[in-house]
Amino acid sequence: MSPRVRSPLAAAREAAGAFSLYGDILSVRSYGTGHINGSYVVAVNQAGRRVRYLLQKVNTYVFREPEALMDNVLRVTEHLRRRLAAEGAQGVSRRALTVLPARDGRPFWRDAEGGFWRAYLFIEGARSSELMDSPARAGALGGAVGRFQRLLSDLPGPRLAETIPNFHNARTRYAAFEAAVAEDRAGRAAAAAAEIDFFRANSGGFDRIVSALESVEIPERITHNDTKIQNLLLDDRSGEAICVIDLDTTMPGASAYDFGDLARTVPASAAEDEPDPSRMRLSLPMYEALVRGYAAGTAPGGRTFLTPAEIELLPHGGRIITLIMGIRFLTDWLEGDRYYRVSGPTHNLERCRTQVALARSMEENWDAMRAATAAAFAGLDGDSPGRPSAPDRKIE
Repeated sequence: MSPRVRSPLAAAREAAGAFSLYGDILSVRSYGTGHINGSYVVAVNQAGRRVRYLLQKVNTYVFREPEALMDNVLRVTEHLRRRLAAEGAQGVSRRALTVLPARDGRPFWRDAEGGFWRAYLFIEGARSSELMDSPARAGALGGAVGRFQRLLSDLPGPRLAETIPNFHNARTRYAAFEAAVAEDRAGRAAAAAAEIDFFRANSGGFDRIVSALESVEIPERITHNDTKIQNLLLDDRSGEAICVIDLDTTMPGASAYDFGDLARTVPASAAEDEPDPSRMRLSLPMYEALVRGYAAGTAPGGRTFLTPAEIELLPHGGRIITLIMGIRFLTDWLEGDRYYRVSGPTHNLERCRTQVALARSMEENWDAMRAATAAAFAGLDGDSPGRPSAPDRKIE
């Protein structure tokens, strides 16, 4: 007889008991719609008061060195709390994640099957969103990410571990895409001929940010690398963006990567999972509010820490990250849906098509995006990013 396989919820209940969640556990429930990790909310009776914690099982297929990942997370969260406290921020425990130790003192716990678990304080009275509903909130999200990058700009060494090597390396992503097309493991390439042709036609300038890092045209920064709208918490009452969450990909990168994922998701008219790509377009007013907020977040007192070369690359980040995500969804679909969680056989292809539609909308608004970016940073620190250099290859 084969051994009985525990349900994910049963495994989560056991894991909850391995952490220092003071009090009596009342319930453990699945939480969220994340693509990668398994998340649960643990409710605890703490001396008569109901308190909640966030428990997560880290996907070790995606994150092959989870202990190094947690070292990154601890260093980043502790530094953020110190910087926020030094700046007089109120409610620091709601503005930076707090890692809870396991009962053995480590910031994680492994179960008997090798599952890798961690726990955080649950941030109450705040939530993320699939779509942005106002320019004011778009600006708040931009400000949160600009502030996040600024606060981490003086994190002491050593260099953070790369939790997913080449995560935003456009050359690597494009090579994986072409390999998936050539192998056609799941027999799906013919059904995605239009999307395959699109990415091939728009590969020019795809590695612009990688090249800028390699040539030291821009400095390497500590970046989140997954600043989609769902990873930013807004306060329920004030609408203020209070916390950047899901820090697993926080590692060395480029400022344009984080702004790019903001530009991909905050001004988008439809969710990433929208099955009808005709509903996806870029909202220019949302983009303008977003970049103004981001600029302000990088520049308390009117002094931005970004260089002019970094500022010029910001709208390129929006275009490049949109193309990278489209290629990643398509590559996973061609390989048989091995990476992302899917709800049906065409889910990843639908995700790819929304990114293609958004990239085309960005091209239609390209001059306005660049002008809005320059205007948002004009005069900060006495510098202006100046006029952009040669235009990019057009999206087809």
